[in-house]
Amino acid sequence: MNREGLVPLVSGTLFGAGLALGGMTDPARVRGFLDLFGAWDPTLAFVMGGAVLVMAIAWIVQRRMARPVFAGSFALPDRSDITLRLVGGSALFGVGWGIAGLCPGPGFASLAIRPGAAALFVAAMLAGMVLVRLVEGDR
Repeated sequence: MNREGLVPLVSGTLFGAGLALGGMTDPARVRGFLDLFGAWDPTLAFVMGGAVLVMAIAWIVQRRMARPVFAGSFALPDRSDITLRLVGGSALFGVGWGIAGLCPGPGFASLAIRPGAAALFVAAMLAGMVLVRLVEGDR
């Protein structure tokens, strides 16, 4: 395997391990975080806070770099507009996250831990993505 394939493999494995270690592959823990007026579980807030802190440091380091270590240039967002499609998609994502207790990252990581339940979630998520492509056309 070359360097271009190894970096995503290592970073994806690290991401999945972090999700599992932080308990984010457990739908009950995620639903507990969303249960603000019941048995609220703050674990996800700490995981998100840790991720925001690491990303803030990464943005500072990135600004000082001429180019990435493993690529020719940075792939940074070039849009900042808020559209109806973005808001609608975000709302659907949040509803699905609240119902299932999983989002894409933990869903894929859960395939290694609870393959039966996670496979159903991942299949439904992929079906939804295909459905949007069919309805809207490839963007």
